[in-house]
Amino acid sequence: MCNEDIKNGIGNLLMYVKSMKGLAGIRDAIWDLLSNESASHSWEVVCQRLLEKPLLFWEDLMQQLFLDRLQTLTREGFESISNSSKELLVSALQELETNNSTSNKHVHFEQNMSFFLWSESPIDLPSDAAWVSVANRAQFASSGLSMKAQAISPCVQNFCSALDSKLKVKLDDLLAYLPSSDTPLLKDTTPTHQPKNSAFDRYADAGTVQDMLRTQSVACIKSVVGCIQAELCTIEEVTREQKDVLHSTKLHAVLFMARLCQSLGELCPHLKQCVVGQCGGSEKPAREARALKKQGKGRAQDVLPAQAQWQGVKEVLLQQSVMAYRVWSTALVKFLICGFTRSLLLRDAGSVLATATNWDELEIQEETESGSSVTSKIRLPTQPSWYVQSFLFSLCQEVNRVGGHALPKVTLQEMLKTCMAQVIAAYEQLTEENQIKKEGAFPMTQNRALQLLYDLRYLTMVLSSKGEEVKSGRSKADSRMEKMTERLEALIDPFDLDVFTPHLNSNLNRLVQRTSVLFGLVTGTENQFASRSSTFNSQEPHNILPLASSQIRFGLLPLSMTSTRKARATSRSVETQAQVGPPALSRVGDPTTHPGSLFRQLASEEDDSPAPSLFKLAWLSSMTK
Repeated sequence: MCNEDIKNGIGNLLMYVKSMKGLAGIRDAIWDLLSNESASHSWEVVCQRLLEKPLLFWEDLMQQLFLDRLQTLTREGFESISNSSKELLVSALQELETNNSTSNKHVHFEQNMSFFLWSESPIDLPSDAAWVSVANRAQFASSGLSMKAQAISPCVQNFCSALDSKLKVKLDDLLAYLPSSDTPLLKDTTPTHQPKNSAFDRYADAGTVQDMLRTQSVACIKSVVGCIQAELCTIEEVTREQKDVLHSTKLHAVLFMARLCQSLGELCPHLKQCVVGQCGGSEKPAREARALKKQGKGRAQDVLPAQAQWQGVKEVLLQQSVMAYRVWSTALVKFLICGFTRSLLLRDAGSVLATATNWDELEIQEETESGSSVTSKIRLPTQPSWYVQSFLFSLCQEVNRVGGHALPKVTLQEMLKTCMAQVIAAYEQLTEENQIKKEGAFPMTQNRALQLLYDLRYLTMVLSSKGEEVKSGRSKADSRMEKMTERLEALIDPFDLDVFTPHLNSNLNRLVQRTSVLFGLVTGTENQFASRSSTFNSQEPHNILPLASSQIRFGLLPLSMTSTRKARATSRSVETQAQVGPPALSRVGDPTTHPGSLFRQLASEEDDSPAPSLFKLAWLSSMTK
């Protein structure tokens, strides 16, 4: 009875303590009082006389009361952070959805990320970048260039900074109740090294407090993610019925939430500290874990529960980011495919001529039945139709507008798969409509079928990912593509198709290599460049720059140098060595050792040489050794 009265009274008094630092101060004062030898001896004597047994004042009366108050303060603090973050999110979305973006430069950057990426700012480089190395820089310091490299807009930076500052205040307050940073928070805090006169272990409940902090911080971030998910569902329902959704202000809000979820884990380092519990939670342990994993020493069971929970939080954020990007990519593909399908289905002669592009004329040798060879000319397409080029260029333009270099790989792959499926559906609709004879419609001639086949195969080569095809195997889109190709090939004479196919394939491969850099992220990294060996083995002469036959240091640099020039330079160097003699005897009187003699020698060689070249391979290689 007396025990309950004491607990109720102390619990009511603890209601006036509003910070965890205050609780820690009261706990330490109790510890100091009970650790005094005279007070401790008197306390034991009094308890033995009155209760006939020892009374553990902290463990029996105070510890649970302090933990309950600590839990209440932690829950209320993180609920306040969650509510303020939701209000800030709603305010940012309302600001982004306003049409007038000229008043706020950050909103303008959010609506068009390319303006932010290609603008210069005084904070692009840290002020101490010239004399402070990266290793000695502050742990959470980041430059403007690093933000641009990750396509993190100023609005996202401001939101994450506001959230992280609130988490830091809450974390600093709670750290006063926990052991110092020298003592790991996640290990068992058994009183092995307690002084003999210590009344109780002040940090015995550090693990419980850390679990409390982890639970509340995870609940806080999941509450913010839930608010983002609700906003996304609302925007998705609104934009589903809009036609010109690509230029809708709603998509700006969608992209903001996608970037926010993508960046929260990195731009809020104190969130990781709240979950993991290590004050010095830098990237070094992660690098060491990756190194152990490469050596085969890392195992799944070695991962700490706190690290696993942090990975779960990052997975939730990443999934929400991918979901938001999916809303944007769906709207983008829907808008672009509408224009593509509209141009593809135009059947009047004027539209067909307006979308026609360049064809190439080739001379081929054919063998007659008598065995003699006959030279004939064929014409084949070398460029895709204009609406195909416009579709791909618009797709790349919109991807780069939102910072495509930082888009998740899964988002790009899903977008390309959706594009390919919609393109095949448009071609299927075209073949179905061509079966219906319509007055004034342009007939499906062999030349038009050949151009359509060329366009379809080009789109397939650009939009398909070779790596994904190997992993997933044969897909449903591949079978639809083959059926569509067979339909178009059926409109071409079989004998002509056999003659056209090798030249058509050559034109397609050359076109894909030529446009891979132009279309950038859409083509995929595995489709951008061809191997150099295939270039050298081909019989086609280089029409841009004669390349050097030997490469010493610059493997990827196309150095130009003719064989005659190389032989001339080699013979000249041999003659020079024969005339000069031992270098140790002639070094004093040799004019070539004077400053600038190398460049004067190069200039004289340039005047004597009849065949000028862009680079001097021997000089470049000697300068790099």
